[in-house]
Amino acid sequence: MSFPSKEQRAQCWGSRDKYWECLDSEQKPEPQCKEYRKLFESSCSAQWVKHFDRKRNYLRYKEKIEKDGYEPLDEKSNS
Repeated sequence: MSFPSKEQRAQCWGSRDKYWECLDSEQKPEPQCKEYRKLFESSCSAQWVKHFDRKRNYLRYKEKIEKDGYEPLDEKSNS
């Protein structure tokens, strides 16, 4: 396994950012972001793609919790 160069990392992060911007855009539904996804996958290693996908899901979940709050489990159900 070789380590990506500075340029390769910058290209990967740039393609990731473009893909995430497309997903976050209200004008473009997810199917229209396929080209950005392909660029993201071709610019980054599979491990990085998996990591960034998980990170995005976590960040979106965290934003939702901060925005909507959370409801703790009912104490009766724990008994």
